[in-house]
Amino acid sequence: MVPLHERAIEAVSQWQKLARAYSGGASSPWLFHSVRNGTKALTRQAALLEIKEAAVAAGLASPERVSPHVLRHAFATHMHSGGTDLRVLQELLGHSGIETTQIYTHLDTSRLHHMVRDLHPLNEEEHPIVARAVGA
Repeated sequence: MVPLHERAIEAVSQWQKLARAYSGGASSPWLFHSVRNGTKALTRQAALLEIKEAAVAAGLASPERVSPHVLRHAFATHMHSGGTDLRVLQELLGHSGIETTQIYTHLDTSRLHHMVRDLHPLNEEEHPIVARAVGA
């Protein structure tokens, strides 16, 4: 199972309609299939080209650096920054060990500052010097 956001489901649906139209309406067993031949899977190279074109269209600063791995890393980082538990993230990414998942996450210093400010027993109300030292 691959959980998808509603917007991702809509994008996949649009892609399939477009690919089906370009391939003469042929049905395909593939989720992502060749635009020229709907009976063949989309190749790795063609998928990468689609990703690069989308990065250019989105106006990204360095579209040449975008890859499936970069997108996967960004997904993991954003989910972790948003508060997703590492164990849940491990399942979403399909990792067998939590150590592999930890590679995809890096310390979000703003999150660290907020956690110290909000959770440390010596909070700002009682000890303003401690709060200033951690950047609150």
